[in-house]
Amino acid sequence: MKIAYIASGAGNMYCGSCMHDNTLAAALIKLGQQVALVPTYTPMRTDEESVSIHHVFYGGINVYLQQNSSLFRHTPAAVDNLLNTEGLLKWISRFTSATDARDLGPLTVSVLRGEEGNQRKELFKLVEWLKEEYKPDLVHLTNSMFVGFAREIKKELRVPVLCSLQGEDIFLEELTEPFKSMALGVLRERAKDMDGFIATGKYYSDFMARYLDIPADKIHSVRLGLNLKGHGERRSVLPDEPFRVGYLARICPEKGLHTLVDAFDLLLRKGVNAKLCVAGYLGKRDQHYFESLSSRMTEMGWRDRFEYAGEVSREEKLRFLNSLHVMSVPTVYHESKGLYILEALANGTPVVQPSHGVFPELIEATGGGLLVDPDSPAALAEGLNTLFVNSKLRDQLGQNGKLAVHNSFSDYDMAEETLRVYSQYVEDHLKPVGKTNHL
Repeated sequence: MKIAYIASGAGNMYCGSCMHDNTLAAALIKLGQQVALVPTYTPMRTDEESVSIHHVFYGGINVYLQQNSSLFRHTPAAVDNLLNTEGLLKWISRFTSATDARDLGPLTVSVLRGEEGNQRKELFKLVEWLKEEYKPDLVHLTNSMFVGFAREIKKELRVPVLCSLQGEDIFLEELTEPFKSMALGVLRERAKDMDGFIATGKYYSDFMARYLDIPADKIHSVRLGLNLKGHGERRSVLPDEPFRVGYLARICPEKGLHTLVDAFDLLLRKGVNAKLCVAGYLGKRDQHYFESLSSRMTEMGWRDRFEYAGEVSREEKLRFLNSLHVMSVPTVYHESKGLYILEALANGTPVVQPSHGVFPELIEATGGGLLVDPDSPAALAEGLNTLFVNSKLRDQLGQNGKLAVHNSFSDYDMAEETLRVYSQYVEDHLKPVGKTNHL
């Protein structure tokens, strides 16, 4: 099967969606499929070897300029190509982390409108490449912010177009009015152009069926998967160490680090000898947020109980996860993926998570952690304390999670499930003319 996977680069940071897309594409290739992982906006940055092509479509600079100046909607290809070089896009992405989603309303609506938007020139270039050079059997879009591509792709290529659902509602809800309502209206209309959708679990499948007003049977649930190489090979927690509570995610209010800091304070006041270990990308927009949390830790007298490892490479991430007794990322929003939960469990590190979003589903499937009331530092502290005082339970949850992830959440499991979904849509296109589909 020949698959074009249109993915979204996330600039200068490691992004869970980017890593998921790259892992899936790499696993599909290992299973013998032909896959072009096509980056948009910026080159993709992952903590594994990237399998993406070396051409960026919908380059971030061109997209921005075409939104804000009609002149750039008619510039020749030579100018567009100059602004679309990987080096320039990587350089400019260093400064885009300060961009607030609330400022992106007009651009979001325009991209969703596809061939009717200000970036139509970018869409036509992508479709031309797909039609004339790559010629896929199926096109897979990384998230519903790209549904505006589908109408033109289907018209010119006449192949199925599927779309992943990966937490786009969080971004949309941050837009200001009237663009929030406009974007949702266009999204719901353009979602009708899609042949099908792929979500990472039942919770998000059900939620997005309502949110996008689409039939539930058009959404297929495919579990997340990890490239398990190196995971679970070397546990390094020592019995006499302080109780190491970990956080591995982007540093931002949405991920709930402030809730974990408050819970950690309560844990220490119970007399627990503990340390809070934090790792993850910190952008300029959230620098003040992180500094305020660091200051609070100092004011509470816990500065020596807190460490920040920064953004970590794959090897550093494995060492970090294996050094923890427990991990928690108490998101404020309802998480749709939770890749970091699987990464922790793959290394035998149990988790304590709020009982919303995909977390109940993951805990039920893995048996690798505890669920607590959301947005409650007291409930989170109690959950962490339970695993501190009961080392037998802690070890059992860690082993449960590790076994479940290694048995059922590999990259191959994810790729095989995805292929089964693809096959439902491409079979008619791959059959000789005159054959009938009896499925």
